[in-house]
Amino acid sequence: MPSIRIALANVQPARHADHALEIVLETMVAAATGGASIVCFPECFLPGYRTEPSVSRPSETWLDQAWAVVDDKAADLQIGVILGTERVAEDGRMITARVTNPDGTCAGFQDKVQLDPSEEAVYTKGRNRKIFHCGPLLFGIVICHEGWRYPETVRWAARHGAHVVFHPHFEIVESTDYLPSRFADPANSFHEKAALCRAAENTCYFATVNCALRGATTTSAVVDPDGVLMTHQPYGKSGVLFAGIHTEKATGLLAKRFRSIDIDDQDATLKRR
Repeated sequence: MPSIRIALANVQPARHADHALEIVLETMVAAATGGASIVCFPECFLPGYRTEPSVSRPSETWLDQAWAVVDDKAADLQIGVILGTERVAEDGRMITARVTNPDGTCAGFQDKVQLDPSEEAVYTKGRNRKIFHCGPLLFGIVICHEGWRYPETVRWAARHGAHVVFHPHFEIVESTDYLPSRFADPANSFHEKAALCRAAENTCYFATVNCALRGATTTSAVVDPDGVLMTHQPYGKSGVLFAGIHTEKATGLLAKRFRSIDIDDQDATLKRR
């Protein structure tokens, strides 16, 4: 069964925006050298997750220039890129994932629709979901909180044909008292168990990517459509994680069998009872 090689950029957070761009370009080279067709970066990696006091607000000009550099590099390497970043829209600044095609053209954005409550003072929520492709690979994107807490976001992508749902996220480490060593350890938080569920409940691949952070409760990982962990990055260790996606295995069967109930119909049924 032929597979499509993907890469997850489990990189350390950058010191500043320009440093983040340097890391992105270096990681793209490593991913392409490793044979990946597409590489995904963590949430808001460029310029950085801005609820951190040390991360300054980037200008639109800087973002446009940085994106252009990434596009040019993608064309040179012939690799697709899912870049965790932010963008300025009419309603305000949004957490987003910007997708670059292997020919260097921009395929569009997937904005974060379900913001964490702590983000609402900084960012504006998105409104739409989208399916992208990289050659024969169809994929969706859900960003951090929405993938953990709102399974419907992953199901939407699977119901619309996604073979894999990429999940860029970023964790603010509040304590290093507990250092996980085993994926989905019962002593750990619920998050990695949720990653297994997102794949199994939709019969699609789920590829989650975090930064390399000491004390983080999650690491980058790829789960197959049966909910089985394929591979994961050692906790806190920087590097590029590779995996092969077999599109024939990602049928979306369970996602497509979901029977949605219209609220009005449900209310009418309850009234009849």
